[in-house]
Parts: sequence; C-alpha cells; structure tokens
Amino acid sequence: MSLFAPIRGLCPPPESAAGVAELPYDVMSRSEAVAMAAGRPHSFLHVSRPDIDLPADVPATGPQAYALAAAAFAQLQADGMLAREPHAMFHVYRLSLGEHAQTGIVGGASVAAYDSGRIRRHETTRPDKQADRVAQIEAVGAQTGPVLLLHRPDPRISAVVGAVTSEPAATRITGPGGVRHEVWPVQGDGHREALVAAFDAQDALYIADGHHRSAAASVVHARQRSAASGLFLAVSFPTDEVRLLPYNRLVRAPDGLTGQTLVAAIAERMDVEPWDGPVAPAAPGRFGLYVDGRWFLVVAPAHLRSAPDPVDQLDVAVLQSQVLAPILGIEDPRTDPRIGFLGGIRPLSELAAAVDTGPWTAAFSLHPTTVADLVAVADAGGIMPPKSTWFEPKLLDGLVSHVLD
Repeated sequence: MSLFAPIRGLCPPPESAAGVAELPYDVMSRSEAVAMAAGRPHSFLHVSRPDIDLPADVPATGPQAYALAAAAFAQLQADGMLAREPHAMFHVYRLSLGEHAQTGIVGGASVAAYDSGRIRRHETTRPDKQADRVAQIEAVGAQTGPVLLLHRPDPRISAVVGAVTSEPAATRITGPGGVRHEVWPVQGDGHREALVAAFDAQDALYIADGHHRSAAASVVHARQRSAASGLFLAVSFPTDEVRLLPYNRLVRAPDGLTGQTLVAAIAERMDVEPWDGPVAPAAPGRFGLYVDGRWFLVVAPAHLRSAPDPVDQLDVAVLQSQVLAPILGIEDPRTDPRIGFLGGIRPLSELAAAVDTGPWTAAFSLHPTTVADLVAVADAGGIMPPKSTWFEPKLLDGLVSHVLD
C-alpha cells in the first residue's frame, strides 16, 4: 500500500460547506461547542461533539453520544449536506490567515506505515481520549477529522499544487478567526500518480497534530482489516510552510511559596530580569514569567539547551526540569491539576488575566517549539512533554471525511 493514497471522500457541496465545516472537536469546551452549533442544524459538531445534544448531566463519551453522532452523520447525508465523490482522489487544501498561507494534500495515510514507525509521532496518547475516537469512528463508520501531517518539500508535490491552484478553488469559506479555507479536487491520473510517487519517496511523514486520531485509526484497522480502514484521513503540509505558536503554562504554587520566593528560586538557576510589559520570548532559551502583577524575562544558561537528547533541548523540557518539578513540585504535567495550558493563539493579556483573576499563581510564556525540533525528536523516537506544540491555523472537520466501507 502507498504511504499516502487518494481516497473517495465524503464532502459537502461547495455552497453548503460554510454551514457544515467546524473546528476540531478537541480545541473547545463543551459549552463553547454548544454555542458554536446553536441554530445550525448542519454543523459538523453534531457529529464530532455529539455531547452538545445531550443534557449536561449525561456523560460526553457514552453510548448515547455515539448513537447521536451516527444519526447526525446519516442525517447530513440524507439532507444532501454531504455527498460521496465518484472515485478516489486527492484534494489540495490551503489555509490562509493574514500574510500566512500553507497548502497541503488531503488523502489517506497508511496505517501500516504508522504502525511501523515510518509515519512518526512525538506524543503519547491518553487511553480515554483514544477510546473515545475509536468509538466515534466505529459509530459513524468513517474518519471525520483529519490528522495534520508534515512532509519534506518535494518539487513534484509543489508542481501539482501549482497546477491545481491556478484555477479558482471549488470550495472557499472563511472559518473562525477569519481563516480562509480553500479546497481543490485533484483531477487527472497524471497528478494522482505524481503525488503517490512523491510521497512514496519520502523517508517519513510526521504527525504534527492528531495523535489520538491516528492511534484510533490503527485500533479500528486492527479490528476491521479492510482496505479502507488501512488508511487514515490526513492533510500533509510541507515542513517549511506550517506555523507553530507557543504553548504557554499556568501554575499554582504549593502552600508557602509566594511570588517573591518563586522569582528568587528561579534566579538561582537562570537569569531573571524585571521587564516592562508582557514578554513574548524572541528566541529559544528565553521565557516570560508573570507573577504578582509583574513580568520578568527569564534566560536559561546555554548548556541547558545543548543536551544530547533532542527532547531535553526543548524549552518546555528545560522549564519542566528547572522550574516546574524542582521548585513547584509538578512532576507529571500530564496529570497534575496544578498546571494549565494556554495556546499561543490567545494573547498574553489573557495569560496574565488568568493569574490576576483565577486560581493560578504564575504564568510562563514560551518561545514556540520549531518544526526542526519536532522532526529531530520524532526521528530519534522521542516523546515530547505534553502540550509542546500548537499549530495554527487549524484544519476544519467536515470538509472531507473518509468512509470505512
């Protein structure tokens, strides 16, 4: 099986796409999803977040939720809001926000390549979240949320993208946050064969976002063993086009540790300087610290980012090993309730406000993890600390689904 193959997608008609497509299920709370889908019966959130149609006291990940997801998916098709394409094909998918644009290929990534490590991961998955995605896929009989993959730039892929996008996009909508989403079907055997060959020549593909979705696809394929389940829905972008934003931290200090003593303890390990205004770190090894209504610039010694293990070189790992664990006692950021995370799409003023008005003692702003860091960790078989990467803009669910028939 090819590393990356065309699929026979299930897509909304271009004129209906804006009323169907939605942000991924896991970037919003239940209440936010309810508000987003209000008055929109064809919102894809009824499929990806069926808990929005349940009473608040009913579990979000139970049989009732998955039955609702299946019913909503079937209703979208019955209403003509989703239609199956006549044959397997790739799509070109471009996201644009301001001056930033990135253009990827929609297709089916090989589950066998994922299982063997040729499609590489950099995060662990939580069993509960993985089980939820398995149940959702099996309930609706399709993969409805794409995994964001990365590939190394290839002139053959670029040539197909250039040729296809020379014409107006078949589907063009403006999504949340003003992000423009454009989708072109890739027509013609020559383009399809060129893309298959170009992806097969890649040494590896890299999961940027969607570890639970890809892991769930592997579980489903192990049960079904069909040709369709042997592929998982993905959009692959060249490594030189995607944009990573920081994943900032909020922390609660243990009893007896004041803001002043926190600053003093950090200063014993790294350089700390009072700063006039919010700190958006301009380079790796620099952090912003907000505590007691003030900002500080924190600079880590160079040797902390020169460890032989690429994971230990990451800013999120340096912060964990030098501050969160030894000073704040946060040993496992995956499970400790004294740490919170705020994606870099949110302004630093919101990070500070969470400290000023909420239960948090302090906040740390970080420099974004780089694509080179991600690739180095994945190639080494390493696992990044949780919440190390925030990719923006986000893909939309519902523009292309992969039916497992």
